[in-house]
Amino acid sequence: MKKRVLAMAVAASSLAFVGAAQAEVKIGFLGGFTGPIESLTPPIFDGAQLAVQQINDQGGILGGQTLVMPSADTTCSDASAASNAADRMVNTEQVTAIVGALCTGATIAAANNAGIPGGVVMVSPASTAPAVSELDDNDLVFRTVPSDAFQGEILAKLMLDKGFDEVAVTYVNNDYGRGLADAFVEAFEAGGGFVAENLAHEDGRADYRSELGSLSGSGAETLVVLAYADGSGQTVLRQAYESGMFTQYAGADGMVGTSLVEAVGADVLEGMIATRPGSPDLPGTELFNQAAEEAGFDPSAVFAAQAYDAAFLLALAIEQNGSAEREGLSAALRSVSSEPGEVILPGEWEKAVELIAAGTEINYEGASGRHEFDEAGDVPGVVVEMVVEDGAFVSKGQVDL
Repeated sequence: MKKRVLAMAVAASSLAFVGAAQAEVKIGFLGGFTGPIESLTPPIFDGAQLAVQQINDQGGILGGQTLVMPSADTTCSDASAASNAADRMVNTEQVTAIVGALCTGATIAAANNAGIPGGVVMVSPASTAPAVSELDDNDLVFRTVPSDAFQGEILAKLMLDKGFDEVAVTYVNNDYGRGLADAFVEAFEAGGGFVAENLAHEDGRADYRSELGSLSGSGAETLVVLAYADGSGQTVLRQAYESGMFTQYAGADGMVGTSLVEAVGADVLEGMIATRPGSPDLPGTELFNQAAEEAGFDPSAVFAAQAYDAAFLLALAIEQNGSAEREGLSAALRSVSSEPGEVILPGEWEKAVELIAAGTEINYEGASGRHEFDEAGDVPGVVVEMVVEDGAFVSKGQVDL
């Protein structure tokens, strides 16, 4: 049973702070503003900021305090940069919680070196690797996106259903790439497919022709690239085309970006298949879509809805917890995100505050789905098919196992 953690005395003390020592509450954001996902990060940040804006427009948090969102750059691929960024959020900015990080390696580094030691709850909207589930995190690390153990299986099923029975695979050599490749290869082979070559590559290099020679030499005509749109994935695809290799390309969420199509060429990538986490057809999805369009960003941008949910959930948990203190926040997060409780949809901040103040349990159903966190802080999710058509990635709908 849920426990209501907001006490009248704490609420009163929170009100006393308005206009005094603590006029604001901080939720940090850790993103890959530079590096291999730099074109994907801005709309993800926009999604989180939309939640902050709605909360402040509806009276603020903890009795009228302003919610603010300082941000820091992890670069996605540099563990030291991720650790330093998290350290600044935890120990200098003194944030109550963190949305992020985005890339799995950045999330793991940030959590192990700053978030977990500082007792800070982190909710990633984009770290999909199975390795996140294995963190010894004291119930502090969550995510609003499904694990790649699920996405890899979905991508394999999609490829097999479309008649691709032989592929070559190359993946970026980090937690994200390895975890996704392992899941894809296992499911593809279990479904009767043949993986002619499965080859890791390092991110950030200028030349992948040697790896491409091995992949093409396998005889496969379809290349599955599990990497990043602004990093190695882009270079691999461009050099594969320039070398006259392969007739079909496929990928996953890290490759779904306009920048990839623009850099490699719309004609080159026409018909490319990919998967990415999506949003189910729920009332919260439509509410988010409308609000995002009004705010001036694309609601279908990869991980934007998940980032909105991460920020809104953390704010609800802080309100439920009754203070900007870090202690008790993970329990409050589990409380506001799960049944039983009166349903709260995206944007319904005032309603949520009134219910919490009245001692009524709430259950947030978000822009990207319902977030019933399991013991590891993971959620079930929706994976959609994406196809490059007329120069852009277009959603073809949800893929089910």
